[in-house]
Amino acid sequence: MKIGKCKSVLTRRRGDTEKTELKVLLLCGACILTLAGQGNIKRIPAEGIAVPAADRAELEDGLAFLKGATAELKGNPLVPDVLVFSEAVRFSLRYNEFYKPGEIAAAKALLKEGLERAAQLAAGEAPWTTATGLVVRGYQSKIDKSVQPYALVVPANYSRARAWRLDLWFHGRDEALTQVNFLTARQKNPGEFQPPDTIVLHLYGRYCNASKFAGEVDAFEAMEAVKLAYRIDENRILVRGFSMGGASVWHMATHHAGLWAAAAPGAGFAESAQYLKIKLDGDNAPPWWEQNLWHYYDSVDYAANLFNVPVIEYHGEIDPQKQAGDMMERAMAAEGLVLPRIVGPQTAHKYHPEAKAELARRIDEIAERGRDANPQVVKFTTYTLTYNKMKWLTIDALEKHWERARVEAEVQGPAVKATTANVAAFTLEVKATAATIDGQKIPTKASGVVHFRKNRGKWGVVDSDRAPLLHKVHGLQGPIDDAFLDSFIFVLPTGKPMAPAVAPWVASEAQRAIAEWHRQFRGDAQVRNDTDITDADIASSNLILWGDPGSNRILARIADRLPIQWPAAAGQAAILIFPNPLNWKKYVVLNSGFTFREADYLSNARQTPKLPDWAIVDTTVPPDGRFPGRIVRAGFFNEDWR
Repeated sequence: MKIGKCKSVLTRRRGDTEKTELKVLLLCGACILTLAGQGNIKRIPAEGIAVPAADRAELEDGLAFLKGATAELKGNPLVPDVLVFSEAVRFSLRYNEFYKPGEIAAAKALLKEGLERAAQLAAGEAPWTTATGLVVRGYQSKIDKSVQPYALVVPANYSRARAWRLDLWFHGRDEALTQVNFLTARQKNPGEFQPPDTIVLHLYGRYCNASKFAGEVDAFEAMEAVKLAYRIDENRILVRGFSMGGASVWHMATHHAGLWAAAAPGAGFAESAQYLKIKLDGDNAPPWWEQNLWHYYDSVDYAANLFNVPVIEYHGEIDPQKQAGDMMERAMAAEGLVLPRIVGPQTAHKYHPEAKAELARRIDEIAERGRDANPQVVKFTTYTLTYNKMKWLTIDALEKHWERARVEAEVQGPAVKATTANVAAFTLEVKATAATIDGQKIPTKASGVVHFRKNRGKWGVVDSDRAPLLHKVHGLQGPIDDAFLDSFIFVLPTGKPMAPAVAPWVASEAQRAIAEWHRQFRGDAQVRNDTDITDADIASSNLILWGDPGSNRILARIADRLPIQWPAAAGQAAILIFPNPLNWKKYVVLNSGFTFREADYLSNARQTPKLPDWAIVDTTVPPDGRFPGRIVRAGFFNEDWR
């Protein structure tokens, strides 16, 4: 076939909003991205050891017995504290994730502990909720309804008479860190730091993803569970971690700087390209959209936000991962900020005892002062509305995603002054009778919450933080991976496909997405047939629709309101994220799970979004460890989802 110039057809349609449609049929081979061969890729998590038949039978019997005991406790809000034990064992048994014989014995001990808690709860008691020392607990995640573990170090003198400091501890990489191993270790080991009069929250983070994607949500959900169960001082919450945990702290500190009293990252990584020594041009360079999406997680891009939180970095003098601190030091210096650093002399990838003591002393001093929740000045940088809030400032709309947006704002008596870049709308939660924005003076009402929006280059006060028509807003801005940060359901097709040749690819990728969700994010994805989706599902969840309008009846209901047309070219399939026309507050995603794949499991720094808002896939090219097939074309929708 002769390959001509690739082009797309743009048409306009009237509906709830005007949308631009991408006609897949006319996409052609000139835009094809050549994929490098991946070869054999290490399986992560690894295959476990064989479980002896007698042990397997004992574990299965224990699971069945505990399941029956917890069924009688339905509706009790403390049931996750029981289920956390059975779910840990169930996962390891079902997915062959026992790596040492001792872990089988540990699983039996966890089932025993679960049964003890179930019996106590049935008797109206819950002694672990008032226990001090090492305590493991659980919560039910909003994302996939799984029960996730977290662990605490509770001071011996804890009481609800006062509010307590809370330290979030982010663990290092451990490819054998199943829930069984996490729960077992956390009942024996108090961790690196045990500050006085402090509750330490050890986060599971959904395995080994450096607290990105669902791991980031895990941190906030676990923290909220702790706040419900214990009295926490909102202005003395700190983030700390080492190695992969240090990378987690860089991420949490830069993207959520307004929340913490202090941050103490140890080693880790702070960006992808230089850390991984990725070549940015040539045949094997990441595609342009993937490089744009590094702005999602790269902490160096958000270094300006550390104006709003004290940070002290630690690294060993001869630790290669001091690179993260080097990169952040340069990025902060470009913003006029200085990064305090503590160095372990002649130390590799661990804490030096004297440096560790100095770090603890300095962090404790900062924690004692606490966070300034309402500073006079805030500075905020972002590249996406996923991260849109700093103290009393919230960015409501960007002029263009994946380009740097910035607001600097200062309260000056009864007035506020702000300068902006690449921002179309923002909200200030301050009492001000006047505002000066980018040199323009605007009268305001001293209500405490004021919304500003730019119209034809001029700022004005508006009644709402949202414009009336469909546009990108916080929580509804893409890319594809954003749909997996909240409740989602995989919706499998049951009908006759319009493109039978693509159906095997759809089935294979759907099953892969279900399996890999468990492997990398340690939960069971919610899965329904298209015939079983209810109005309640549409109201509560992002819908991940597999197939095409012929095979998937939910997709058939909304096909004429999506920016795409069928039938596709032979062998092609559409992947995209878009606001759900049946519920504009939620997403639909076509034919994709989370977008990083097996080659990216090898390093947490590789685990970034790999596809933008939409892509066309040539399914005649087999999927590999990088892509679900040959990417014919891909891109981002604009700020109005066009």
